[in-house]
Amino acid sequence: MATILTNSSKINSGRFGVLKFIAQVIQGRWFMLCASFFILAGAGGVYVFGSYSEAIKRSQGYDQSTLNFLGFCKDLGGNLGAPIGFIGEVTPPWLVLLIGSVLNFGGYFMIWLVVTGRISKPHVWQVGLYIAIGASSQNFANTGVITTCVKNFPESRGTILGILKGYLGLSGAIMTQLYLAFYGNDSESLILLIAWLPAAISIAFASVIRIMKIGTRQPNEQKTMNNFLFAPIVLALFIMAMIIAQRQIPFSKAAYAGSATVVCVLLIILPLFIAVRKEFSPWNIMEKVLAHAANEVIIEKPQIVEAKEKAKDDPNGSCFSNIFNKPERGEDHTILQALLSIDMLLLLISSFAGYGTNVTVVDNLGQIGESLGYTGNTVRSFVSLVSIWNFFGRVLSGFVSEILLHKYKVPRPMLLVFSHFVTCIGHLLIVFPAPGSVYFASVIIGFSFGVVWPIFYALVSELFGLKHFATLQNCVLMVIPLASYVLNVRVTGFFYDREAKNQLIKSGKEWVKGTELTCIGTECYKLPLIIMACVSFFAGVTSLIFVMRTREFYKSDIYKKFTEKAETELTTSSVVCDEERVSNSGVER
Repeated sequence: MATILTNSSKINSGRFGVLKFIAQVIQGRWFMLCASFFILAGAGGVYVFGSYSEAIKRSQGYDQSTLNFLGFCKDLGGNLGAPIGFIGEVTPPWLVLLIGSVLNFGGYFMIWLVVTGRISKPHVWQVGLYIAIGASSQNFANTGVITTCVKNFPESRGTILGILKGYLGLSGAIMTQLYLAFYGNDSESLILLIAWLPAAISIAFASVIRIMKIGTRQPNEQKTMNNFLFAPIVLALFIMAMIIAQRQIPFSKAAYAGSATVVCVLLIILPLFIAVRKEFSPWNIMEKVLAHAANEVIIEKPQIVEAKEKAKDDPNGSCFSNIFNKPERGEDHTILQALLSIDMLLLLISSFAGYGTNVTVVDNLGQIGESLGYTGNTVRSFVSLVSIWNFFGRVLSGFVSEILLHKYKVPRPMLLVFSHFVTCIGHLLIVFPAPGSVYFASVIIGFSFGVVWPIFYALVSELFGLKHFATLQNCVLMVIPLASYVLNVRVTGFFYDREAKNQLIKSGKEWVKGTELTCIGTECYKLPLIIMACVSFFAGVTSLIFVMRTREFYKSDIYKKFTEKAETELTTSSVVCDEERVSNSGVER
């Protein structure tokens, strides 16, 4: 009887131990990071606009200027983020993500209803509003996830930002593979997919995303980050192989389903395996400590708030009184101090060019391919290539900039210089096309487009501090709708429609307002892309000035305060634990 009870207690203990371990994994920072990957991997509906824009244009009878206006609405909704930043500063991340999921489904579902003719034909401004609402969900995902992860991993922010923005950049290609498996070659159903899937992912993992204690850097953290970097790279290489295969041979429904299954396994299983393995070592250590200290009383250390960490500003002073009395780079700036600095001006110029010139190509890839004589499947290959190399640009820029910073003290803005000058080459490859040049242009533009994003976020957090990071990162993005409107709508759309009308006149036809305009030939985008190349070159020159301004700052130890805080907390925790053990030993005696 005693043996049966003993075995039963061991079984119950084992089950309880497994449940405790599962709870530790779910509550741990590494599972939180995995959940962040999953959310951002589904949050890039704005990046597949080029895949379904032709369906909108065809179903509603729009000309190119109108379609580019809708692209501007997408960019406006996706980057008008200052209010979202304020929401992120006063509400928990899970609420931010839930709000975003509701907007995502509402906006894109309405677009699907419009394109499929399930509701009466709306006005252009209504379609633009639906697109803006759906695109705004990406900002909620960015604010809820990226702000949280940067605060949880302050000393690894370059690598973290690279991986997170990499998953976001790869999401377009992931969505394409999934929709081919779910719905086949139907661009209308792609809109339905990006309505329900990202919303479902955010709802499933919103409760996991939370801000943890700063200064909890663990041993071999960078090694774990490198392991997490391995997972999306394998995923990206597989998707690229699938794109090439799908371009060469026809895929059946079962083949598309098999490809999507492998994508889901690489997206979910690999990061989860790394997270569980990382949690397993602390679990074993904790189990041994608890076994030897079963009689000890464990008292949780109270949170210590030092007076020097309180706000330094005069509480009686006006919020405008210290706008021009800026702290040093790296210290916490107020929102106005950051926005009125020269560093922010240079960031805004770089953001204007880095986004505006590249998104012009991305949003017009469907029409660029059509004007150069490519088929629909080939155009989708261009969109997927942009998405994949966007991913590689994001991941490598965060990873490489971290290495260059720590080993060689190279300022992060140097990556912006590289991105802008490389973008010029991509635009010119489309302006002067040769066999296969658009493929290379898609790769170059996707890569350079990806490089800028982790750098923008890292620069904001490093130069202006983390106190108002949620708001400031969104303030930088607010210049993007202006860039999209000027470069995409007013420049590219205008010259495309003008050339299309000239072709109609030469063919002896007359254009009637409200009918679709189609331009064929290299002249359709020649002048706009030359303008884009000039803007990118100017941004590269201004980024060189940014490098010169920040080189002394990046020669210093910019993460020193986080390292010192972590060491202080570890020392304080050790002293408190020793005192408690002595006290408890005295009580036992």
